[in-house]
Amino acid sequence: MKDLANVITPKRVLSPVSTDADTALVGEIIDKKGFESVTYVIATGSIGDANATFTVLLEEGDAAAMGDATAVADADLLGTEALASFIFSDDNKCFKLGYIGSKRYTRLTITPSGNSGTPSAALLSAVAILGNPQIAPTANPPA
Repeated sequence: MKDLANVITPKRVLSPVSTDADTALVGEIIDKKGFESVTYVIATGSIGDANATFTVLLEEGDAAAMGDATAVADADLLGTEALASFIFSDDNKCFKLGYIGSKRYTRLTITPSGNSGTPSAALLSAVAILGNPQIAPTANPPA
């Protein structure tokens, strides 16, 4: 049987959040040092507003604080930001977006629109899965 657990490291991007605003949710900066791949996974729960949209943006940079952040070129994505974005009817789903660019740091942002002032907030979270480690097995729990 193949083993995935010893060759990945999950990292928190957005802790589970309940949002009823149109404020951008800016994820943690992910450092892919020691890994050759990263895939972002976004999980939705209930999305209450009947006209809400959530747009995904992935940025990359060489500076640890992302002072040099630029949007990732489409050629450096596996999937698209549009496919990772979601709308009000995407309750209880998962979306993924892979990065194959050469920059060390990446950051995911999810920007809601039409989600403010609703009686029922949208529930979501995101993690980054670092893969293809230079040293395996990877630690559990991850550092």
